[in-house]
Amino acid sequence: MDPSSVVQPSLSDNSSPSDHPPDHPFETLQELLSSVADEHRNARDSNSDAMTPDDREQKASLIHEACQNADFDAVARLAISPGGLLEDSLRRKAWPILLGCTRAADDPEPSPGDETAWKEWPEHRDEHQVQLDVDRSFVYYPLDMSGSELERRRAELQQLIVRTLRTHPCLCYFQGYHDIVQVFLLVLGSDSAVPAVARLSLLRIRDFMLPTLTAAMAHLHLLFPIIGAVDRKLSHHLSRIQPFFALSATLTMYAHEIQGYGDIARLFDFLLANEAVMSIYLFATIILNRRLELFDLDPSDPELHATLSSLPRPLILETLLSRCSDLFRCYPPETLKFTQLPKSLPAPPPLIFRPRPWKLIPASSVLKSTSPVHRVATQTLENGEGLFHTLAEEMKRRQVAEDKAREWAHAKRRFRANVWKHRRQLLVTGAVLVGVIGWYIGRRQPGMHVRVGELLCGIGRRVSAILGRGLWEREL
Repeated sequence: MDPSSVVQPSLSDNSSPSDHPPDHPFETLQELLSSVADEHRNARDSNSDAMTPDDREQKASLIHEACQNADFDAVARLAISPGGLLEDSLRRKAWPILLGCTRAADDPEPSPGDETAWKEWPEHRDEHQVQLDVDRSFVYYPLDMSGSELERRRAELQQLIVRTLRTHPCLCYFQGYHDIVQVFLLVLGSDSAVPAVARLSLLRIRDFMLPTLTAAMAHLHLLFPIIGAVDRKLSHHLSRIQPFFALSATLTMYAHEIQGYGDIARLFDFLLANEAVMSIYLFATIILNRRLELFDLDPSDPELHATLSSLPRPLILETLLSRCSDLFRCYPPETLKFTQLPKSLPAPPPLIFRPRPWKLIPASSVLKSTSPVHRVATQTLENGEGLFHTLAEEMKRRQVAEDKAREWAHAKRRFRANVWKHRRQLLVTGAVLVGVIGWYIGRRQPGMHVRVGELLCGIGRRVSAILGRGLWEREL
């Protein structure tokens, strides 16, 4: 097995599109993305099983060597390549490297008492919800667990989550977090999962652990620009729908949606080796692959939202990941444009260019702090907490600004509605006022009343014309 066939060029660099022109013209890429529909009918994804035993052995040797050398770039390339990291024994070595557990020397070393000290710390505000979700965990995998083993795993999961939250009380638990953490627990084990989950929470998914989901919604606003870059017709077809249908999958790194343990572990290989934005690109790839199915549904049909909210089955994962990498390389996030502004954003003046969606993402968001992806390995937990608080303040300011913009827009609508409702009285009052002013000026300065009267009549005709066209009425 030729190592070059495994170690592919990094797909998550920070270079500009001018440095790396798209490998495919627009039409060819669209055909590639659409072709997966045929593959769903003809083949079932076999992931790494398509590799020969010799290929697997050689790739495993490459992964082991990269982990021994703590070579982040090599581990990332191997994790992205077809088949990913192959098995959990290799993931236990590779995932901590991808998360920087072995390189972040500034993170404090745990003391012997830390293993139990967290149990004495103040209870986190979300622990009740944690327990409710843990009681619903380990539904799809592992298979054939006894009742006692299930209880043991749930207890380990509950302790791992609570320990993370008590150690970093700024973090806010969200429903679905347990789906992510249970995968780390199964792959890494209860001890190694502790630093990995802490770094994952603060350095890769902190946007989802703020007091509100405002930052998570900002991620979703990249979805339609990605789709529109490839297929404007499909983007327009979906434009009436808010992208909230993608929230569950992207919020949980797809762990809430994918029921096969092998598939979700393989997907985590890919996501941890890429920038955080790759999760959005993956969902866009899935939508583009379903374009024919989506065009068969009317935009106003509730079934369209239901279809978009669920992942296709079977999920041909390796093909999707390959298409996702192509999509990211051809249309990097900094080149994306809004096909139309999200409803949650205030409309700009007509002469102002619409902003690029990437510029609306704060620098403290994981979408930017994980770009390029090797930055994660050099960041500390203290860095993560600092970025968390910075992002929380930024989201608070944006929320206040959005609330004020909505209040102002509502006040303008009410004003226009009242003006339109009382337009006849206003016209009569205006006409009388013009007459009185003209009479007064005529008495004070003979001859001036003609010029002033013409001016006031012109203003009156202009107002009458505006009201007559019903301009305000159409805006209500």
